[in-house]
Amino acid sequence: MSGWNRVATVPMQRSLFESIAVSQRKLGEVQQQMATGKKASDFASLGIETMRNLSARTLLARQEAQAAVGNRIGTTLSIMDSQMDGMAESLDKLRNGLLRAVGTGRADGLQEVVEEAFQRFRTGLNSDVAGQYLFAGSQTQTAPFAPPTLAACAGLPTASAFRNDAVTAEARVADGLDVTYGTTASAIGSELFGAFRTLAEAGTIGLTPTPAQLTAISEAVSQLNDGLKTLRAAHSENGRRQAQVESLTERASERTLILEKLVARNEDADMAEVASQLVQRQTSLEASYTLFSRLSNLSLINFMR
Repeated sequence: MSGWNRVATVPMQRSLFESIAVSQRKLGEVQQQMATGKKASDFASLGIETMRNLSARTLLARQEAQAAVGNRIGTTLSIMDSQMDGMAESLDKLRNGLLRAVGTGRADGLQEVVEEAFQRFRTGLNSDVAGQYLFAGSQTQTAPFAPPTLAACAGLPTASAFRNDAVTAEARVADGLDVTYGTTASAIGSELFGAFRTLAEAGTIGLTPTPAQLTAISEAVSQLNDGLKTLRAAHSENGRRQAQVESLTERASERTLILEKLVARNEDADMAEVASQLVQRQTSLEASYTLFSRLSNLSLINFMR
């Protein structure tokens, strides 16, 4: 009888072993979902949603990249806008001072205004972001405007004053849409440089300009008028590009949110449901352990007493 006392329980133990293994596997799956927040550990486990989610993730990556490019371009255009606005304000002040000198024959503080406007003009054209000169075309490592001082402009050919090329930047901000943006130092500054060269060649302007200096001042006013038209046109175009890029970036961000929701709906686990399943499967596994323990202590002797 001692050889038979466990025979009847062997099939039940084997069946219970299998049930416990299944419960452990299911509990492990739920614990992984709880830890990662995801329905599955890989795309293959998503079943019929696999291809849809792979496509959605591809589109999402593209939209995120385009939004990032748009934000970068937007920042660049914003800095360009600020620099051109500052140059225009300083040059307007200079023109008013020159006109006053022509009208009154006196130039109190005019030389300082000229010097200040030149330095603001030079700083604006040589503005940079992280060492990349904004108005240098493709020559972003070289400051595009060469003359260091107003005096250095005297007798200097326009071509020698600028070191940029004519290349403007281009970037893809939407599917099938490449945006050309920015401008160059020579494009917006050549005529304005001519005005500063005229003033530099006139010499230091004192309280009472000489007749030759008054003639030079009148010529510089004409050159400033033409140069400011060019600068303001470039400023306006920059603003238009800025608005276009901002609009495209917003659309890319909106599409990104839609795709993120689609991906999340297919991949992210419902944590409330996962928590409920975790409790249920822990309870089920514990019940299996208890049943197995009781079954292991049974024998035919228990039923023959």
